[in-house]
Amino acid sequence: MRMLSLPLLLLAGLSRCSTICRYPLGMHEGTIRDADITASSQWYDSTGPQYARLLREEGDGAWCPAGLLQPEDVQFLQIDLHKLYFITLVGTQGRHARATGKEFARAYRIDYSRNGERWLSWKDRQNGQVIQGNVDTYDVVLKDLRPPVIARYIRVIPVTEQPMTVCMRVELYGCVWSDGLESYSMPGGQMMLAPGHPVVYLNDSTYDGYQERKSLHGGLGQLVDGVLGLDDFTKSHQYRVWPGYDYVGWRNDSFRDGGVEMEFQFDRQRNFSSMKVHCNNMFSKGVKIFERVECRFKPWLIAEWEPEPVGVDTVLDDKNPSSRFVTVPLQQRVGKAILCRFYFADTWMLISEVSFQSAPLAGTTPTVPATSPGIARKAEDSGTSGLVASLVGIILLLLVIIIAILGKQYAQKRLETAPRRILEEDATVRLSFYSSRVVSGHTQVRQTNPTYERVFPLDLQCHQPVTLLQKLPELSQSAEDSACSGDYAEPDVTKCTPHQGFQNNVPHYAETDIVSLQGVTGNNTYAVPAITVDSLTKKDISVAEFPRRQLRLKEKLGEGQFGEVHLCEADGLLEFLGRVSPEASSRAVLVAVKMLRANVTKTARNDFLKEIKIMSRLKDPNIIRLLGVCVRDDPLCMITEYMEHGDLHQFLLQRQSRSTLTLANHIPCVSCLHLLLMATQIASGMKYLASLNFVHRDLATRNCLVGHNYTIKIADFGMSRNLYSGDYYRIQGRAVLPIRWMAWESILLGKFTTASDVWAFGVTLWEMFTLCKEQPYSWLSDEQVIENTGEFFRDQGRQVYLSQPPLCPNPVFALMMNCWSRDIKDRPAFEAIHLFLVEQMDGSI
Repeated sequence: MRMLSLPLLLLAGLSRCSTICRYPLGMHEGTIRDADITASSQWYDSTGPQYARLLREEGDGAWCPAGLLQPEDVQFLQIDLHKLYFITLVGTQGRHARATGKEFARAYRIDYSRNGERWLSWKDRQNGQVIQGNVDTYDVVLKDLRPPVIARYIRVIPVTEQPMTVCMRVELYGCVWSDGLESYSMPGGQMMLAPGHPVVYLNDSTYDGYQERKSLHGGLGQLVDGVLGLDDFTKSHQYRVWPGYDYVGWRNDSFRDGGVEMEFQFDRQRNFSSMKVHCNNMFSKGVKIFERVECRFKPWLIAEWEPEPVGVDTVLDDKNPSSRFVTVPLQQRVGKAILCRFYFADTWMLISEVSFQSAPLAGTTPTVPATSPGIARKAEDSGTSGLVASLVGIILLLLVIIIAILGKQYAQKRLETAPRRILEEDATVRLSFYSSRVVSGHTQVRQTNPTYERVFPLDLQCHQPVTLLQKLPELSQSAEDSACSGDYAEPDVTKCTPHQGFQNNVPHYAETDIVSLQGVTGNNTYAVPAITVDSLTKKDISVAEFPRRQLRLKEKLGEGQFGEVHLCEADGLLEFLGRVSPEASSRAVLVAVKMLRANVTKTARNDFLKEIKIMSRLKDPNIIRLLGVCVRDDPLCMITEYMEHGDLHQFLLQRQSRSTLTLANHIPCVSCLHLLLMATQIASGMKYLASLNFVHRDLATRNCLVGHNYTIKIADFGMSRNLYSGDYYRIQGRAVLPIRWMAWESILLGKFTTASDVWAFGVTLWEMFTLCKEQPYSWLSDEQVIENTGEFFRDQGRQVYLSQPPLCPNPVFALMMNCWSRDIKDRPAFEAIHLFLVEQMDGSI
């Protein structure tokens, strides 16, 4: 049995189809406890709800509701997640029971609840409730919830058309609902009738609250489903739905005061930094973004809205009809509810997404009940406990008021004295920067290019989970065809626009979609153009099977989510490669062996095989070569070169600058010429990758290996080694990024190109000429490094650069500065860099 494991982390810059809001929530792993899994009934204790865990065989192999399931029955398996989750996927399996079971659910429904009191039935975009389930007892079937649900409690309800016994195992997939938004209320959307065009319905078709007199109350719907509306709202996404489906819209003359009010209720008291609203701006059809918005706040336990609103005016755009996010700064105001009035700028206002950037206030707790519904739990009630609760409530209220006052004073002081900061959540994917000024008591917001906006606040990205694996080394067709479905709006960081700054026909940008292969060590080996992957992987693997018994493990170099990297001795490798000589025939050769764990997903397995096929065709003296594979049985392995002196970072860290003193005392040392020689080889290897439009995305000294006579080969082991964990920064638990080596556009816009590799090459040069004695920007915290990238974006002369190392010649430092040019077109190509370094070496000899 293969274990389905999907907790992928976003690697090297949020590339398409790599990391997602589709994490397993803990049925298989056991983080969802037995006490949190209940059911309406069960056949026996051995088929209780605690045995309904995907790919587990405890008890009698699954949860089985008692008796024959009738078509009219409502039997359910209930899971309490203890807080709100954004649930995007459900996996189900029948009762296999080590080949003795034969029961499974052919279909099922999903009910969900956010508060444990009000239950809702999930419906797809065509209003259907029944989800097709399993066709046998063993295979896992994964079904997307389109639209996804936001819930704490989930009930899986098997459905049958005739009396039969059913059994189920289940896993839920998603991520924590970090917005904290429990519901929004607003006027219902309207219908647009345009001459010569189809009727456009602008209602919130997935809203799960109540509707009273054309107003929506107490639910969530399309404004938080992660799907962004198109630029042309008269079209729709690929859900077989009507035009305008992705938007909720209103007509100006339907509101006397010229504004639409929306009320947002949250799980607890929060400190709000900003609100993001995705709006349509198709002005040719009378649609524009809102002209102004005013937001009022209601703190916890306070009945009235605070009188002082946060007001923001936008600068309207009559030139660019693209939809865009508008960010509304909320000035660190505190509340449990927000009431916003959006004022019309034209005949229509259309909104497809609203998200909030906030932090829970210390000392407050969610309003979601702590006990699981449907199970009676007797609570003790006494006068003493009531008195204690009252006192605690009063104390908490006083603390909240004090914190709010101090927070407001602190925020005001920060605004007066501190430079503008970049919000961490904005720096995760794409930032939209605004210049602001005060106009008539309101902050006026001027938008820059809206295409640089982060497309979805949760960073939902599409990753297609797969069913159980077969023991076959070839790629499955499903993996070959697993293009993102587009069901969730996502940052399209894989499409890079080519520019005219080519030098000697080496483009700065990869000119097509990029496929990012998830390396077994947890990092992407290379970001590869899809067309290149397609052409390479349709050919046979051009590397032979090496006898596994001839590998001897010496040391584990590192590990990642999907596998490990080991330093091994390979007996008979030279003979295997046809390089044998009488004196070397019996000599063992050091190699690095990447091993894929046996229990990985089909996607990881196929990525590993793709990586093998691509690596087998990378033939350059300065790129680590694939020497052999072991793919006939598990674990799958690829055998690559390993250099005798290890990685360049450790090599230089153990050496001093060459001088009379170091030579006289036999201290390991390097000269400027040695550094130039190694830098030239790195540039040569990167030139080769750039010629293929391959993007490395993690170029650094830790990812370069050193051999005899200062030979350099570029590798990708750095991220897997605990030794270098401090070089990677985790952004809000989602992305692990080498931010100190990354170009500003990679951090802020999520764009990884050959030009961003050039930036990283400049930082790698800087490392080399400091002999790796100092981390880049060592005087800055990780957050300050991210802030500094914002200064590059604003380009107001406040950005901070790395300083010239004492060993570094002026021309080489000038090259570094060119690599760190703010504009991509101003950065040199690797071919020009290589030529320059060769000339520097010639001048130094």
